[in-house]
Amino acid sequence: MADEEIILSALDDDELVLQMHDDLYDGLREEIEEAVGILLERGWTPYDVLTKALVAGMTIVGADFRDGILFVPEVLLAANAMKGGMAILKPLLISTGAPRVGKMVIGTVKGDIHDIGKNLVAMMMEGAGFEVLDLGINNSVEKYLEALEAEKPDILGMSALLTTTMPYMKVVIDTLVEKGLREDYIVLVGGAPLNEEFGRAIGADAYCRDAAVAVETAKSFVLRKHNQLGQAGA
Repeated sequence: MADEEIILSALDDDELVLQMHDDLYDGLREEIEEAVGILLERGWTPYDVLTKALVAGMTIVGADFRDGILFVPEVLLAANAMKGGMAILKPLLISTGAPRVGKMVIGTVKGDIHDIGKNLVAMMMEGAGFEVLDLGINNSVEKYLEALEAEKPDILGMSALLTTTMPYMKVVIDTLVEKGLREDYIVLVGGAPLNEEFGRAIGADAYCRDAAVAVETAKSFVLRKHNQLGQAGA
């Protein structure tokens, strides 16, 4: 047993969860993986490990990123540590049918090969308990539509870093409108050259200036959507 694991094993559950929050903040992937294993051995459900340890820890990271206390390199390290824990939990969550916050398809639009911001949003969304399908870069309308049809997500996220590729977001949204699919999805857009005015002009539900805002916006929209569905079914 490694020294770190011995130290982590000596902590009670509450202390261990707080230590995991600190280790996520510091981007310590091995320590997170070890702590996830310890909590599972102690009888924690995969969903409780996800929500109380990983998601709660990434919420702190997200808030400090939003407030300018943490910066992109540090958040990427935290997200990487979270991914280490998620790699252990994901198959267990699937087998137990644990609830998810929501589902997102995300990708950079056609003609644009920039992905750092998009990757950060995808990782932060996973850290917040969303299931995320990342389509990568240079996505055509057809590729977005295929993914939406196959995955039936709550959210479509599109990213662009070039002013020349920004208009393609409108092409995708207009195609959804033409096919009668626009109301089926929450559409979030982001990227350095975008702003709220552009988001409104192309018919997106919201413009998200960074990954922390994207998570907060996604949560509020999904909650609203589920409440509306619940009222419709009542």
